[in-house]
Amino acid sequence: MPDTMMGELVEYLAKALVEHPEDVQVSESFDGDRYLIRLNVHEDDWGKVIGKAGRTANALRTLAKVAAVREDVRVSLEIGD
Repeated sequence: MPDTMMGELVEYLAKALVEHPEDVQVSESFDGDRYLIRLNVHEDDWGKVIGKAGRTANALRTLAKVAAVREDVRVSLEIGD
C-alpha cells in the first residue's frame, strides 16, 4: 500500500490500464533525497504499462513527478523487477 500521493496516483493509473488490477503492486522507499516508487504488474500486462515506444511509462513518470512537485520532493518511478 503506497504511503504518498505519488504512489497512490501510480497505483490508481496502473490499475486502470491493466487487465489484472489485483496483481498491481506499488512499493515506496526513501533513498536519500528522493522517493523511489516501484511498480510491478502481471506479466501479461507489461506491454500495457510500458506502451508503444515507452510512451505510457514516460507518462506515468511525468505524472508522478507532477505529484512530487505538489509535495515538494523528488521522485523516480521504476517499472519491473
